[in-house]
Amino acid sequence: MKVGFIGLGNMGAPMALNLAKGGNEVFGFDTDSSIKLPELSMTSCIPSLLKEVDVVFTMLPSGLIVKDIINEFIGDFSSKNTLIDCSTIDVKTTEEVCEILHKKDIFMLDAPVSGGVKGAKSGNLTFMVGGNNGVYEKFKYLFEYMGNRVVYCGKTGSGQAAKICNNMILGATMIATCEAFALADKLGLDREAMFEVVSTSSGYSWSMNAYCPAPGIGPTAPSDNDYIPGFSSDLMLKDLILSQNAAFETKAITPMGNLAMKLYKDFVETKNGSGLDFSAILKTFET
Repeated sequence: MKVGFIGLGNMGAPMALNLAKGGNEVFGFDTDSSIKLPELSMTSCIPSLLKEVDVVFTMLPSGLIVKDIINEFIGDFSSKNTLIDCSTIDVKTTEEVCEILHKKDIFMLDAPVSGGVKGAKSGNLTFMVGGNNGVYEKFKYLFEYMGNRVVYCGKTGSGQAAKICNNMILGATMIATCEAFALADKLGLDREAMFEVVSTSSGYSWSMNAYCPAPGIGPTAPSDNDYIPGFSSDLMLKDLILSQNAAFETKAITPMGNLAMKLYKDFVETKNGSGLDFSAILKTFET
């Protein structure tokens, strides 16, 4: 299939390359013209890309950028195009973009991902998909080139809702894991011993078992590589802000999510956490 991919950053580039490895003809576009991916057919502008493809993926930094692109180039879309947005954005913007496209009889799926850069490169992402079920079934096979799990979540915006809720849990559990290591240090408990107990007991979590924030403990993680991001603190803060905006709009009570957002905001903005993996917030509690 002829597939377009807009946004070839740390996540988008490996995702597009995996689509190409699967035998699809992939047309790529990024505002950074220095990005060169020989495996893709690079295009100089979005209208040129849209003319070539049946389905176009977007992986972009914010809902505002996604909406701006749709508004600017809506005249270049045709009813043959389907948009699959893999960005992590708010549900309201997703619904607004879908409505803009719907007026031109263009379908859209929201399909944010979990798995980080490592998962994007290895093709082991999890996709959370919202939108028309028939469209999902038609294009489900494309997700399988990029991930090992695809979950259909329901109506438009459901994929984004699932991602926001998942990452609110992730942020809170990572903070709790880091607090536990800091407390263990103060109590004189060996970190390896704590890991052996917690990873096989009721404190088990993905943050502890698969992505341990303490260097040299458990499976290899960004903590073992000077916290070079697999998933950055900046992105965690973005997702936690999305969760708290959603909580405010729906009057949901999320005190742990709100505190996690405040702690990551402080870490990113005042404690040099920007540019580091989100597990580096351990440094906050170590001091």
